[in-house]
Amino acid sequence: MVVDEPATETHLAKVLERTPREVADALHELADEYTVQGRGFELRRVAGGWRYYSRASHAAAVEAFVLDGQQARLTQAALETLAVVAYRQPVSRSRVSAVRGVNCDGVMRTLLQRGLVEEAGAEPETGAILYRTTNYFLERMGLRGLDELPELAPFLPEAEAVEPDSLEGVPSFDPDAPDREDDDKTEV
Repeated sequence: MVVDEPATETHLAKVLERTPREVADALHELADEYTVQGRGFELRRVAGGWRYYSRASHAAAVEAFVLDGQQARLTQAALETLAVVAYRQPVSRSRVSAVRGVNCDGVMRTLLQRGLVEEAGAEPETGAILYRTTNYFLERMGLRGLDELPELAPFLPEAEAVEPDSLEGVPSFDPDAPDREDDDKTEV
């Protein structure tokens, strides 16, 4: 209950002077026991470790108590930017802006301040800083890893069939790209 990020089985085993297997078995047993007893909290495996959470049925009361008067929600722009980073990471700010069609500098600063994204090196060709999501992001989303992100296909608008690796049909936000409108014009 005192850790600021999920505790790994290995770390707990070291501190408790037990084998990782013993710790893992005990954690699973505790998690099951808390669920059966209907406790107000639960022990969950997230972001590569274990952490206590308020049970979903009690979340509204806990949230009201903890946040009393605080704003905890992300804006629509922040959610969109976070989604682009999550699905395309590591990714530069300019690429995120290109995908969203608007400048995202301010939103990226907010996500950095909230600890949801972090720097992940630099792009070799341009030197642009690359960003990725953090373990805190995984924790807040209740995910064990990025492989648990939902598939995007069901949320995309239906379009003509395009090869998966093709950029055909994807609008370009590159100012140096040729103007495609000229292709559609017919001389009279």
